[in-house]
Amino acid sequence: MDEFTQEELRALDSEGRALLTQHKIRTWEGKEKILTLINVYCPHADPGKPERLAFKMHFYSLLKIRAEALLAAGSHVIILGDLNTAHRPIDHWDAVNLECFEEDPGRKWMDGLLSSLGCQTGSHVGPFIDSYRCFQPKQEGAFTCWSAVSGARHLNYGSRLDYVLGDRTLVIDTFQDSFLLPEVMGSDHCPVGAVLSVSSVPAKECPPLCTRFLPEFAGTQLKIRRFLVRLKDPVFRDSALKLNNKTQVQMHQNKARVRSTRPRPSQAGSSRGQKNLTSYFQPSSSHPQASPNLELPSVGALVTPKTSEKEVMAKVVEGQASASEAKDEKEIRTSFWKSVLGGPLSMPLCRGHREPCVRRTVKKPGPNLGRHFYICARPQGPPTDPSSRCNFFLWSRPS
Repeated sequence: MDEFTQEELRALDSEGRALLTQHKIRTWEGKEKILTLINVYCPHADPGKPERLAFKMHFYSLLKIRAEALLAAGSHVIILGDLNTAHRPIDHWDAVNLECFEEDPGRKWMDGLLSSLGCQTGSHVGPFIDSYRCFQPKQEGAFTCWSAVSGARHLNYGSRLDYVLGDRTLVIDTFQDSFLLPEVMGSDHCPVGAVLSVSSVPAKECPPLCTRFLPEFAGTQLKIRRFLVRLKDPVFRDSALKLNNKTQVQMHQNKARVRSTRPRPSQAGSSRGQKNLTSYFQPSSSHPQASPNLELPSVGALVTPKTSEKEVMAKVVEGQASASEAKDEKEIRTSFWKSVLGGPLSMPLCRGHREPCVRRTVKKPGPNLGRHFYICARPQGPPTDPSSRCNFFLWSRPS
């Protein structure tokens, strides 16, 4: 660890990308050993952010140093998770079209970490073995990650970024299988796994830092059977009673605080509001009711005197003119809003399949950020596959 300063170590650990656990195992030979699992999610190198590539390579370097130190201390080590690098061309669908594929810094790091001869005996480079390639050295199309935006999973147009790496002795002696589960959906990655011929050795007692020994958790819910079985341990029972009393006191204090801050209605207004269900069907006292002594105008007062025929015709003509003007105004407004809210334009057809395209938006920073464009709606796949997306591209006209 002398290669890194304390600030660099804190920065590399600040994103919480590694989880280390240790277990005692018994091999098929009856030997007991410590197995260290390092579950990682390695950083992604964004081409637009050079500093992330440097961060990724520092993370790789620290991961290798830590794993080799555990091996030197006598522990078996398994590194599993998303390493965010496709190691060999067979692990990437479009490797032949990627410039300087073998020269990628992440692939060079994996070359130094992994043995180049799989499970065969003899000389090797790194202390670890890619367990999947140990059992499936020539399996093509074995991918674990696909672009969710382009729908590449439908045509298996992806790469293998997720691994189960084991130290050489462990893989050769105890690994029985290593597999991928591409049929398991739910993410742009799929699960990976391995089968080992080992058995776990139970601990004689809980470690001293186990949560059940911490004072703030003693006596609280530990297992589901605690809901059904009364506590017999006096230490747990007393702690639980104290915690329960403390919780009740805090609840009463919270309720009192809420009551003190809640505005109280005045005596005059306390009679207002709903008292029971029947108040929904009773007239509200706040609305004025019609007086019983109110005199309505007589019917004769509403009858207008008989008008002449000319006046009637004049009123009819005036009403028809008003209706015509209102109709014309309505049609003008309708045509205006139709011109403004004309709806989406029809999608152009791609040249490869003569099918409607999909519209996308440029998310990459640059002069075209936010611009819309059209591409083929089919999922991304191998260029040789006629059912995959064609290379149609068209900028959307500005609205």
